[in-house]
Amino acid sequence: MSFAFLLTSLIVVASPGTGVLYTLATALTRGGRAAIAAAFGCTLGILPAMGAAMVGLAAVLHTSALAFAALKWLGVAYLLYMAWQSLREQGALAVETRPASAADARVIVKGFLINILNPKLSIFFLAFLPQFIAADEAHPLARMLELSATFMLMTFVVFVLYGLFAAKVRDHVVSRPKVMAWLRRAFAGGFALLGAKLAFAER
Repeated sequence: MSFAFLLTSLIVVASPGTGVLYTLATALTRGGRAAIAAAFGCTLGILPAMGAAMVGLAAVLHTSALAFAALKWLGVAYLLYMAWQSLREQGALAVETRPASAADARVIVKGFLINILNPKLSIFFLAFLPQFIAADEAHPLARMLELSATFMLMTFVVFVLYGLFAAKVRDHVVSRPKVMAWLRRAFAGGFALLGAKLAFAER
């Protein structure tokens, strides 16, 4: 495993994006356990992009304007939905009435959808991973699996660290309705901005 791959992956993973924003929002409103579930969901959302890159579907997204646009606008719609959901919650802290396991499953599904509805992720895998596979590699698919698994592990660890840090400061903000209201607006604005950024994304 090259140092260049690890460093580049860390920069990509740690850069603020939809997954990081979702994990932070979940941690602040629901705590550490939910933050880990969010990180897990976002990490699972990498699997379809990884599979698409391996079977060449990412190349279809790259060359087909219609396929790219369809997935892109689904992603934009979902991010705007997330922005609306953030604004819609009221009070100091939304009380979760479902059992913890059901709530965690819902958090995981949302994190998963955030990543699979981003066409840029599949294209990222198509363009990024092959750079670290030697032309004379005897088993390129196995190598790609190794690199993908490393990227996913780094994603999970970094997102969990983000989430647990946010959960630590949660007690200082959840009891203050005004602070929570501003945070929800900030997260709603963040999701909306990321949706706008995706809307203007090119193949």
